[in-house]
Amino acid sequence: MMSSSLVSGKRVAVPSAAKPCAAVPLPRAAGRRTAARVVCEAAPSGAAPASPKAEAAAPVAAVPATPHAEVKKERAPATDEALIQLKELLKRATAAQQEYSNFSQEQVDEIFRAAAEAANAARIPLAKMAVEETRMGVAEDKVVKNHFASEFIYNKYKHTKTCGVVEHDPAGGIQRVAEPVGVIAGIVPTTNPTSTAIFKSLLALKTRNALVLCPHPRAAKCTIAAARIVRDAAVAAGAPPNIISWVDVPSLPVSQALMQAPEINLILATGGPAMVRAAYSSGNPSLGVGAGNTPALIDETADVAMAVSSIMLSKTFDNGVICASEQSVVVVAKAYDAVRAEFVRRGAYFLTEDDKVKVRAGVVIDGKLNPNIVGQSIPKLAALFGIKVPPGTKVLIGEVEKIGPEEPLSQEKLCPILAMYKAADYDHGVKEACALIMYGGAGHTSVLYTNPLNNAHIHQFQSAVKTVRILINTPASQASSGRDPALLHSELGRGAIGDLYNFHLDPSLTLGCGTWGSTSVSTNVGPQHLLNIKTVTARRENMLWFRVPPKIYFKGGCLEVALTDLKGKSRAFIVTDKPLFDMGYADKVTHILDSINVHHQVFYHVTPDPTLACIEAGLKEILEFKPDVIIALGGGSPMDAAKIMWLMYECPDTRFDGLAMRFMDIRKRVYEVPELGKKALMVCIPTTSGTGSEVTPFSVVTDERLGAKYPLADYALTPSMAIVDPQLVINMPKKLTAWGGIDALTHALESYVSICATDYTKGLSREAISLLFKYLPRAYADGANDYLAREKVHYAATIAGMAFANAFLGICHSMAHKLGAAYHVPHGLANAALISHVIRYNATDMPAKQAAFPQYQYPTAKQDYADLANMLGLGGNTVDEKVVKLIEAVEELKKKVDIPPTIKEIFNDPKVDADFVARVDALAEDAFDDQCTGANPRYPLMADLKQLYLDAHAAPILPVKSLEFFSKIN
Repeated sequence: MMSSSLVSGKRVAVPSAAKPCAAVPLPRAAGRRTAARVVCEAAPSGAAPASPKAEAAAPVAAVPATPHAEVKKERAPATDEALIQLKELLKRATAAQQEYSNFSQEQVDEIFRAAAEAANAARIPLAKMAVEETRMGVAEDKVVKNHFASEFIYNKYKHTKTCGVVEHDPAGGIQRVAEPVGVIAGIVPTTNPTSTAIFKSLLALKTRNALVLCPHPRAAKCTIAAARIVRDAAVAAGAPPNIISWVDVPSLPVSQALMQAPEINLILATGGPAMVRAAYSSGNPSLGVGAGNTPALIDETADVAMAVSSIMLSKTFDNGVICASEQSVVVVAKAYDAVRAEFVRRGAYFLTEDDKVKVRAGVVIDGKLNPNIVGQSIPKLAALFGIKVPPGTKVLIGEVEKIGPEEPLSQEKLCPILAMYKAADYDHGVKEACALIMYGGAGHTSVLYTNPLNNAHIHQFQSAVKTVRILINTPASQASSGRDPALLHSELGRGAIGDLYNFHLDPSLTLGCGTWGSTSVSTNVGPQHLLNIKTVTARRENMLWFRVPPKIYFKGGCLEVALTDLKGKSRAFIVTDKPLFDMGYADKVTHILDSINVHHQVFYHVTPDPTLACIEAGLKEILEFKPDVIIALGGGSPMDAAKIMWLMYECPDTRFDGLAMRFMDIRKRVYEVPELGKKALMVCIPTTSGTGSEVTPFSVVTDERLGAKYPLADYALTPSMAIVDPQLVINMPKKLTAWGGIDALTHALESYVSICATDYTKGLSREAISLLFKYLPRAYADGANDYLAREKVHYAATIAGMAFANAFLGICHSMAHKLGAAYHVPHGLANAALISHVIRYNATDMPAKQAAFPQYQYPTAKQDYADLANMLGLGGNTVDEKVVKLIEAVEELKKKVDIPPTIKEIFNDPKVDADFVARVDALAEDAFDDQCTGANPRYPLMADLKQLYLDAHAAPILPVKSLEFFSKIN
């Protein structure tokens, strides 16, 4: 059984009933001030959820005058039928767990993997379902949470031993053995229903436990849908049928009966304070969360731009519904004016005195947090409060002085509203932060923005605050969990979602707040908490990278010298297309191979946009020929096809669906690709100038059955050798010259502003851009008559390839992939139609959503574009003017190479135009889920991508009237 030390020693009476969304005061420790916290309690079983208007109009009971008083309401007990059904559910779960407890580590790990992949694949529909059902948050952000709950959790724990002997130290004579706790009751909140269900299900599967979920009544459909996806995948992988189950018709009486059932061995409780207290007083071991009221303290040594951008990123994530998000900002007086100005620059709106009166009245009603503001967008909040805010406003900020019941803005708000305090000095700021923590957020999370070397301030802060998550220079929502405050500041920042801004973090979606928050644990809940360990177990990463082929040969005529490097190889398989084969390009290669006694076979059936059928045909010949070197000869299509053939040849068990699965971080993907090159080297010889595929770890393959393009990415696909010989592109057709050149330019532009760009990649991007602006018009106009121009454009394509191989791309490629797959638009031409619109979209200092990556501290894309304009000598006085000049230069370059300015002109067919408009929503959603989207500096909403498609289709971008593009967050 689970150690009783996990259970709070206190016994708090379970409230018999509460009105929907009633606020219950938290227990108060000596000297502690406590804020009312919203508790979204169950509606009667089977009742339809109330509409927002009905909820707003419903009377809300007043908070009792005494802070220790409980709200006492009578509620009908669970029916006999409901209790019988619950008993049968627990009986089946117990039997399944007893069977599952005998599974081996290998069986469990396969089930864990299958379940994680299934949940990851369903992240978008589950997110949309959650928003539709709960009417809270932002679908795109819930996609991120679902993605995290599946991919990051799997990545963190995939190699963790949870079965039998997990550690053996012969020298010390210690052996540690892990066993499951049994049947777990999982309580799921309405604010994060699908991600919490995925997280708890995966932990249960990894630890050989059975899980019975009790959803919140207003999130039952989406919670059950998430649980069913995980359960079905686990069962298909060999798990017992009832290993994951759920209460079909949840209610408060049923959830209490579940938690008190003797069959339950452990409760994982995520919800309001009343629900968590009910779990701790159930008589069963429990792990629960605590309430939050996170302050962010900014001192005079902090990087103001980074601090403000981080807070905005965190507070706007899922409309502020995460309990770890910042609720107040405390700023030392010396930095106050700069911080205030930066907030305005990043899209915050400071409330006037009249506004604050209205907002206070709307935040707290009859002493309780208004449930109708939770997880709502700025436009909805403004309408609810009856105030006017500027378009594009991201956060509302009220400048206040008091802390406690007399100031409603000082408590947890769970929406994009912040309170802001001016502290006389740092000591005063620390005291203000401590007071805010103890007013409803004891034990949860606190944030300090300071110079990383300011050890004195860091030590003072970590010593003073009573939170178990102490974050230094880190967004609270994305990384709001920390180590014991006694540890050095380099150890701090253990994320609530974790493993993002510090790779030493344990990812989790269930947090403890220690005794300060009246919970039994002060760490992130993980597999170790769901195991009975007969001893104790203990068990890190952060780097950047630059990876290119080990050998890159270039210069006119280098083909022969480079291929002689293969001397000693015995069998070469050449992958190309029919036109190149017919024109004798393959003969140039085979002649050299003959001279060094390398046998060869040519596969020339690659078509534009290579399909799975094409790859399977080539692979069949490879398996028969058994080469020790594979040579890709051609443009992007032969190289893409050859890379996948190489992969399937080296690793026959590779699953294409796993390789195609999108990841948030290439180092943390669910699907692992082993190192290649054990059977054969991969040599790429480009005969076009554009794709850069000869030096990248990417491949684009079309599933002809679904009509979908899959951009695949893994450094295992990086070629062993690239041969960049300009003599092979001398006679390239004009259209290919234009389309390939703009494709290469797009690679350079997107990699330059990518959130993953580094000093190593930016120089390459700049050089490629410079070469293409100078030489592409000449190469297009004069072709074979201008060898220098051909040479420079060819080099530029490879240089840009090395840049985006390591910095990645952005939404221009995301959208181009889907446009090309749907309407057979050549890839470079699709990029050309979109790139200027994407530059305009990215050129903002206050994006509605900023992509999250540790090194990308605040939005820099606008300045980056301006720097490129300076490099090209385009003129302009302001940053905005320079960005406009860059857009004009790109459009002028497209004009010089005869590329139409709009998608409409590319289609040149009214029927196709109509079909495009009808399908644009689906295209936008597919583009949002494209692998390239995650590195874009402005993280897009699906509605943004739709508008970009429509803008690029309808009319030329010139003249550019404004760079403004306001995202519409519903």
